[in-house]
Amino acid sequence: MPSSHIDLLKPVALFSRLDQPALRSVSDAARIRETKAGVSFFREGDPAESFFIVQSGSVKLTQVTPEGHQVVLRLIGAGDPFGGVAAFGGGAYPVSAEAVTDVTALEWPGPVMASLMETYPKLAINAVRFVAARLHELQVQYRQLATEKVERRVARALLRLGEQAGRRTEAGILIDLPLSREDIAQMTGTTLYTVSRIISRFEADGLVEAGRQHIVIRDVQALTSIADDLT
Repeated sequence: MPSSHIDLLKPVALFSRLDQPALRSVSDAARIRETKAGVSFFREGDPAESFFIVQSGSVKLTQVTPEGHQVVLRLIGAGDPFGGVAAFGGGAYPVSAEAVTDVTALEWPGPVMASLMETYPKLAINAVRFVAARLHELQVQYRQLATEKVERRVARALLRLGEQAGRRTEAGILIDLPLSREDIAQMTGTTLYTVSRIISRFEADGLVEAGRQHIVIRDVQALTSIADDLT
């Protein structure tokens, strides 16, 4: 596999502190998976067969509530792993993974990644740390949903999207993704009406510019003040 793929693996926490031969073995065991925008890598409840790392593009991870509502849990981009349950011999994927844009990903069959963990103990230790970090992240997200004002959650979600998928332009930080206000509502645990009202107010105050398929963060400092409850 090209050295560029090894370069992609190096900053990923799962492969932290692996030496070059180990990284080469891990990368050689991967295959390329190309998925068009709107197509799923897997659905919630599907047998957990493969582990992935995004090489390019964006993927959204979602779950369906008992009432049948889809909830966007996370948006991930280049260098981010997903489908980790397959590496631990998990029975089914707990989330769905859908390509938001055209996506190229590195894919390892679950048994292959499990074998690599047995061969390289550092990889197994990193995997445990990765799971612990994800659990902590979910706990923080739950606390935010339970205790914080909706305006803060929306501001934080926009800033997070800017960090994950934004690029700097003359107008500000462009989030050029086909994410709807309904998606943002799902990410922040609120309603479409509430998100539309808050984003409209952000627009009126000059903080953001929202289009049908994009959002531009025009005033990062002001949006950060709202996210940090400094206003």
